[in-house]
Amino acid sequence: MSPEPSPEPSPGTHPQAGPEAAPGRIVLLTTSHRVAPGLLSWPAWQALRTADAVLCADGAHPQLPYLREAGIAVTQTSPTARELVDACAGGRTVVVVATGEGEPALTDGLARLAGSGRVAMPELELLPASYDLPGARLLDLVQVMDRIRAECPWSSRQTHEGLAKYGIEEAYELVEAIEAGDREELREELGDVLLQVVFHSRIAEEDPDAPFSVDDVAGGIVAKLIHRHPHVFGDEQAETPEDVKQHWLRTKAEEKQRTSVTEGVPLGQPGLALAAKLASRTRTAGLDVPLPQGEGIGYELLALAVRAEAHGIDPEAALRAAARAYRDAIRAAESEGRNTAG
Repeated sequence: MSPEPSPEPSPGTHPQAGPEAAPGRIVLLTTSHRVAPGLLSWPAWQALRTADAVLCADGAHPQLPYLREAGIAVTQTSPTARELVDACAGGRTVVVVATGEGEPALTDGLARLAGSGRVAMPELELLPASYDLPGARLLDLVQVMDRIRAECPWSSRQTHEGLAKYGIEEAYELVEAIEAGDREELREELGDVLLQVVFHSRIAEEDPDAPFSVDDVAGGIVAKLIHRHPHVFGDEQAETPEDVKQHWLRTKAEEKQRTSVTEGVPLGQPGLALAAKLASRTRTAGLDVPLPQGEGIGYELLALAVRAEAHGIDPEAALRAAARAYRDAIRAAESEGRNTAG
């Protein structure tokens, strides 16, 4: 009777000369601190449950209580690259639960061993067990702001009123970055504006009468956006930007129930912007309101601002562009004067 043929190796496997020759497998398990501990992917749980050993260098790693609760035995140790390779001998699988830094010393050591050509290296797999969702870094900002508010002598004493001027300054710097077309500056200035929102929200948490948090701020704007976009989140239809604007104005009017189109227009904004905003509100409401007549440059500027708004021009932006051209002309004249004097 002829012997039965040996089974063919399954795809993705390699025949081994014996258990001791099998190099084994290292799984580097990474997690995000921005996702609640214990919420791991299914491939991660599979790797943890089938591993011959699970190691972690950080005894305070936030995942450890949840792994142990799930019956995963975790050994607190910080092996060298060589020790880890040896631990995989005989085809063993070792899972390393990475610390927040991602174990750079260990991975560098493994790379050096592999590059030497003298060591039979285990299979190395990087397995992300949890992922950051878009916007996850905002959680870092909130945590940093919490600590600064508690420990910084300056930040801990700030109030809404004391920070108000910085909100105005940062908004202007953002506009300047946009108009300059500087992408790096734009990113930075957006961060500075975002800081104002988080800072004020953190201060608001301490109010004894009407506290609110950054979550309340975010929840409020989310609810507002959904309500004012029924063509996205509801059954309304909008085919053009003008349709969208009409939806927005209608829902905003229902929310605010204002008695005048001028309500909600901040009078403290720059004069040209104020005039244009009032003109926009008047035109949108279909009101025919003649411009007040009077003597002086103020009335002339009012008429120019209203005319600009009617033609879809932002008078503030137009004046800033002209002012920048004026600045460049001044610098050119100064440079020419210095050259002539020299």
